[in-house]
Amino acid sequence: MLRLTDLREILRYVPRFRDKVFVIAMDGAVVEDDNFNNLLLDIALLRSLRIGVALVHGAGFQIRRLAEQTNVTPSNIDGTGVTDDATLQLALTAANRVTHEILEGLSATDLRAACSNALVAHPAGILHGVDHHHTGRVERIDTVLLHALLDRDIVPVIPPLGYDGEGHTYRLNSDAVAVEVARALRAVKLIYLTTVEGIRRGADLLRQLSVEEAENILKKQRTEVAAESLSKLEQAVRAAQGGVPRVHIIDGRVEEGLLAEVFSNEGIGTLVHANEYQAIRRAQKKDTRAIYTLIQAGVENDELVRRTRAEIERQVEDYYVFEVDRNPAACVALHFYPEEQKAELACMCVDHRYENQGIGAKLMQYSESQARTRGVQELFCLSTQAFNYFVQKGGFSLGSPDDLPTGRRERYDRSGRRSQVLVKKLT
Repeated sequence: MLRLTDLREILRYVPRFRDKVFVIAMDGAVVEDDNFNNLLLDIALLRSLRIGVALVHGAGFQIRRLAEQTNVTPSNIDGTGVTDDATLQLALTAANRVTHEILEGLSATDLRAACSNALVAHPAGILHGVDHHHTGRVERIDTVLLHALLDRDIVPVIPPLGYDGEGHTYRLNSDAVAVEVARALRAVKLIYLTTVEGIRRGADLLRQLSVEEAENILKKQRTEVAAESLSKLEQAVRAAQGGVPRVHIIDGRVEEGLLAEVFSNEGIGTLVHANEYQAIRRAQKKDTRAIYTLIQAGVENDELVRRTRAEIERQVEDYYVFEVDRNPAACVALHFYPEEQKAELACMCVDHRYENQGIGAKLMQYSESQARTRGVQELFCLSTQAFNYFVQKGGFSLGSPDDLPTGRRERYDRSGRRSQVLVKKLT
C-alpha cells in the first residue's frame, strides 16, 4: 500500500521529469514474470504524471523456450552473433509474441500503444571473417514517427527487429536498440529491467557509477562482473557517452522496484550517470583560496560560519567543488562522525552568478550518495536562513540539537548561533 510519505517523495520528482522521455528496456524473461502486470501499472503511473515512455523489449527467454519446443538449435540467442535462417524465424515468432503480450497488457491499463517499423537497420555483415547473415545493426531511428506517437499519448513498443528499404528484416540486440532509441529521443533516463538486482563486482552490488568508473571496471575488472551483466554495463556506458544523463539497471521482478528506482535517491539497483555529476570533484589544497573567497558573501550575511583559510585547508579533503569552465562555482563539505554513523552537510555555497541553476541540489544529491557509500545512516545540516530550501529541495526534516553527535553538539552550544538542525534518515 502506498504511504503518504511515498507519495510526497514521488511528487518531489515530478517537476523534474514532466514532459521528458524515459526509455524502458525490458528483458523477455521479465515479461514472463509474475511482476509484469505490476510493471505495466507503474508505466501507467508514469504516463499519468506526463512522463513519456518508449518501451523496448527483448526476446531471448522466449527464443530459448521456442527452440526447445521445436527442436531447433539457435545459432545465437542475444542478437549479437550469427543469425541463420532458422534462428531468424525463431526470433520473429518470439519477438512478435512478446510484443503482443505487452500491447495486450498495456490495453488492460487503459494505455494506448503501438508497434512500428521505426528501426531502420542494415546487415552487420562479415565480422572477423564470419558472415552474420540476418543479424543487423541500427542505421537510424525514425524519430518523427516515435515523437508522433508520444505526442498523442501512445506508448511506442519496440521489438529487437529492424527493417531496411528492400523488404528485409534483421535481428538486433535489444540492449543496443534501447541505447539508440534513448539517444534519438533525447531521453533523460534509460532503464534496463532485467533479472539481476544490478551490476555486481564480485560480491558487491554497485549502487552508483560515473561513466568513467564504469569504463574503468570494463577495462580493468571485467572478469569480476557477472557475464550476464556485461552487456548492460557496456550499453550503459555507450548511452551515457551519447548524452543520456541516467542509465538504471534494476531487477524487474521486484514489486514497485521501477518506482523506487525513479522516485528515490537510493534506488534499488545500479545507476550509471553522466554529465550532471561530472563537474563535481573532491577539493584539493590548491582550491583553498577559491573556497575561502566563495563563502565570504555567505559569511557576511551570517548564512555561513566564519572559516579561516587555515581551517579550510586542514579539512580540505572533506570539501567538494562544482566547477564551471574548470573554475570552482560552488562548494560543499561533508564531515563524517563514524561512531554515530552520521555525517554533516556543511558550508554549501553557490556563487551568485550561478544561482537558480540547480547546482545546490546537485551538490546535496552528490553528498548524499557519498554518505550512503560510507554507510552513513543519518545526514544532518545546520542553517540559520536556508532551512526551507533544505526541506523542500533536499528532503530534510526539522530536528533539534539533541540529534547532533556529542562532539558536534558541544561546538553548537559554544557558537551561540542557535542554527536550525535539519536531519535526513538514509536507511
